[in-house]
Amino acid sequence: MKKLITAAVLSTVLLVNAAFANKTVTNKKEEVNFKVEAAFKEEFAQAKDVSWQKTENYYKAVFKINNEVVNAYFTHEGEMLGIVHNMLSTQIPLNLQTALRKDYDGFWITELFEFSKPYSNGYYITIEDADKIITLQSTDGSSWSTYSKTKKQ
Repeated sequence: MKKLITAAVLSTVLLVNAAFANKTVTNKKEEVNFKVEAAFKEEFAQAKDVSWQKTENYYKAVFKINNEVVNAYFTHEGEMLGIVHNMLSTQIPLNLQTALRKDYDGFWITELFEFSKPYSNGYYITIEDADKIITLQSTDGSSWSTYSKTKKQ
């Protein structure tokens, strides 16, 4: 069940990021309801340069905190769904770095982020070689499992 919920949230995050990748993000306060804005301010009091996107199912806040760009997702009722931030490969646990070098030599990293939600977090990485694109996940911080695999055309 836990993997199913994580997969659903990750799929939503990936689809939303792809859908909004080419759209300008604007901060329209009138679009952010009071519950969401209050929850955001309570959780991220030090946030700067906040912009919002509203969808039918959730709000997405894009902001800077500690000079890092972070995405936070909230329900319309103000419940935080999770936080996503990109990272460098040197920022993941050493055992995950070692497994990448050992098991995926010859691949390059095209995307790496940490997804944090209340009471759990995980790492997701997309790697490629000349023939395929693989997305791996680590929900326990100790090993990678295949989330998706696609052949290039």
